[in-house]
Amino acid sequence: MGLFSLEPLLPQLLSFPGLALAAALLLLVLCLRAGRTRRPGEPPLIKGWLPYLGEALKLQKDPLGFMKTLQKQHGDTFTVLLGGKYITFILDPSQYQLVMKSPKLSFRIFTNKLLRKVFSIEKLATNDDLNNDLHGCYHLLQGTSLDILTENMMQNLKQVFELQLLKTTNWDTAYLLTFCSSVIFEVTFTTIYGQSLPGNRKKFITELKDDFLKFDDKFPYLISDIPIELLGNVKSIRKKLIKRLTSEHLARTQGWSEVVQMRQDILEKYYTLEDFEIGAHHLGFLWASVTNTIPTTFWAMYYLLQHPEAMAVLRDEIDHFLQSTGQKKGSGFPIQLTREQLDSLVYLESTVLEVLRLCSFSSIMRFVQEDLTLQSETQDYCLRKGDLVAIFPPAIHYDPEIFEAPELELMNIKDWKLIHPGSSLNTTSEVHHLHAN
Repeated sequence: MGLFSLEPLLPQLLSFPGLALAAALLLLVLCLRAGRTRRPGEPPLIKGWLPYLGEALKLQKDPLGFMKTLQKQHGDTFTVLLGGKYITFILDPSQYQLVMKSPKLSFRIFTNKLLRKVFSIEKLATNDDLNNDLHGCYHLLQGTSLDILTENMMQNLKQVFELQLLKTTNWDTAYLLTFCSSVIFEVTFTTIYGQSLPGNRKKFITELKDDFLKFDDKFPYLISDIPIELLGNVKSIRKKLIKRLTSEHLARTQGWSEVVQMRQDILEKYYTLEDFEIGAHHLGFLWASVTNTIPTTFWAMYYLLQHPEAMAVLRDEIDHFLQSTGQKKGSGFPIQLTREQLDSLVYLESTVLEVLRLCSFSSIMRFVQEDLTLQSETQDYCLRKGDLVAIFPPAIHYDPEIFEAPELELMNIKDWKLIHPGSSLNTTSEVHHLHAN
């Protein structure tokens, strides 16, 4: 007897009754997965009315407002169904260390599951040596190695802008997010992976960036349990990206950073040179390099353009720095900036930190390895094996006891305050920049 095959059944499955049956079975499975009830000792359970998705749409629409509403209704700890996953949020900052230090709450398991689902990296889940070796690479993002990366990024940033300045004949208009995405992606890629060979350099980086942004746009859905086949063409986009980052294709770029070279050497110990999964590792590393940098740059630019008084303070700080180091402004005068000098620009640092306070809604996740009781001074909670636990630092970013007047429409950068100007922010805001015609 041969292996069971679905091929004879495909015509029936693809017919209207077959599709209806498949949809009904899928809905049944989703409803069963959403049929969880709260056990004694567990945090309040919020499932929403949508099977499987739960409260995902509300969270996506207004992360901070949604969390604040649930906090008022249920306290500092509650469990929410989000995209097929049950996540227990802990909003009390005094309990953050309980989550971070618990040996039964694993960051590695969470990240390995994420890397497999999003980037198609399989081996990390079963090979601790590979995990540890790759983790050892991160010392090359510190100290002298970071100095070298900073200097190279400054040079690449200068090159990207000067190419435009030398060719430009007129001003053009572009969306601010598009502008920031284009510049940051190209500068970051060339800094860590080097320049592609002459001839198709611009075409290569443009196609890579466009596909990457399409892939990143689907990231919230990729980390859920929604099958990738139901997410449009994202699977084929991911395959294209991984192919462009395989050993064969990256060999055509020149000027790899130390950290990329070390990662490649390690990957070649555990994979054959031709293995497709090497490209998946590089995609994950590239994603981690730009996914926060692009929105942070966008929001910093947005706020500064909205507040010319803050822009003037930053310009004044940079002008004083240039004068003190004997450097000149303008086209043709390269700016040299070391990491120590960058750290000395306190108003620039303040702007970045405050933008992260206002606009970052990241959570810190852990995977519950076994049923456990999370003990605290106020109340103990039972957590289920297989769930996720998240701390949500943005919940304290608008606390007036920590940040003075966090809701006022005001930016006073000299007092290290960047105050949220309201909720009517539009990511399609425009900015003028020089463009080669």
